[in-house]
Amino acid sequence: MKISLGTDHAGHALKEAVKRHLGALGHEVVDFGTHDEVAVDYPDFVRPAAEAVACGECELGIVFGGSGNGEAIVANKVPGVRCGLCWDLWSARLTRQHNDANVIALGGRVVSEEQALGIVDEWLAASFEGGRHRRRIDKIEPGRAG
Repeated sequence: MKISLGTDHAGHALKEAVKRHLGALGHEVVDFGTHDEVAVDYPDFVRPAAEAVACGECELGIVFGGSGNGEAIVANKVPGVRCGLCWDLWSARLTRQHNDANVIALGGRVVSEEQALGIVDEWLAASFEGGRHRRRIDKIEPGRAG
């Protein structure tokens, strides 16, 4: 699977750990940066990662920051992206099962590396349940098939 990554300086270390993990699992990663811990503005890196998912260049995306909140907001401004902020296995599973999230946001100051890898694995393993959730997803962007 081809997965985009984008982060600011606060999520850089976590992005690198997740990047290694995804590579070890056989996924192709497209890294939109940042590539160090020098202070940057997260929209500059998160928006391109989300746009790669929206246009079909990547199947899924993961964005990172200090809390993940701002990054989720930016990603969700891109039409066709449904980004869920994940802080544990339950939130990762539900954001996929109920929200069909094609992007998740993780906070490098909120979750440990071990937690983040578990969250990523849980999200990737989960499947959209459809049914009543499909109806709700359709109301997010009327006229656009998810």
